Amino acid sequence: MNHPSPQQAAHSDTVEKLARFGYAVKGVVYGLIGVLAVMAAFGSGGETSGSRGVLRTIADGPFGQILVGAAAIGLFGYALWRFVQAFLDPDNKGTDAEGVIKRIGYFGSGVIYAGLGWAALRLLLGNGGSGGESGADTWTAKLMAQPFGVWLVGIAGAITIGIGLYQLYKAYEAEFFDKLKTGEMSATERTWTKRVGQAGLAARGVVFGIIGVFLIQAALTANPEEARGLEGALDTLAAQPYGPYLLGVVALGFVAYGVYCGVLARYRRIPAGS
Repeated sequence: MNHPSPQQAAHSDTVEKLARFGYAVKGVVYGLIGVLAVMAAFGSGGETSGSRGVLRTIADGPFGQILVGAAAIGLFGYALWRFVQAFLDPDNKGTDAEGVIKRIGYFGSGVIYAGLGWAALRLLLGNGGSGGESGADTWTAKLMAQPFGVWLVGIAGAITIGIGLYQLYKAYEAEFFDKLKTGEMSATERTWTKRVGQAGLAARGVVFGIIGVFLIQAALTANPEEARGLEGALDTLAAQPYGPYLLGVVALGFVAYGVYCGVLARYRRIPAGS
């Protein structure tokens, strides 16, 4: 029996379909986070929430079990695609320092989305609980309990800020266009894809920066309760002067990012060279 090579696995139809479905589910999750935050910003009954909170919102809605089951498949599919990018390198990032850093980032993203997929599966099985967002302070406390834990949290904060700055750089350069099948898009689609992609990446950059600052603050004070996740970062924006406007702008950016993920589901080159 002939077994597929790693390159063939990276190019398989199954991986592509799961990746595209994963991008679509990711877009729905980010879009809902943004819509709920916009509603909260302008007093229309929404709430700031992170990814797990949105999954609970989906589960509590009409056809919740079916939709959460589909979300679990999509999130695991996206995680698989990230692991393929990390280990099989279909995007040809290479093994130089920059390529290795990006591939490590893909691996980390895969771990995060596999965790979200697991959270969706637990909700589907009725084990998701009804509490709040899985707290950043919880895993920060676990990390601090390790040898050199405070340093590890500080490094994590610096890396998170770096990710935020890189998101802002990607928004400015609009380099994501290189990964899209732009030849299949109309001029209007290309224009709006650039706009929503830049808005979405910029919003993510701002939020990653806030999360990173809180992690560094937690490290400096040796207090894990200072750490904040996505929900906490959005709440921080809301608490600033002109907070509803700041939150509203970032929330709309998250909606834009959700739309951008939908574009990736349709037009992303998988693998990038195809």
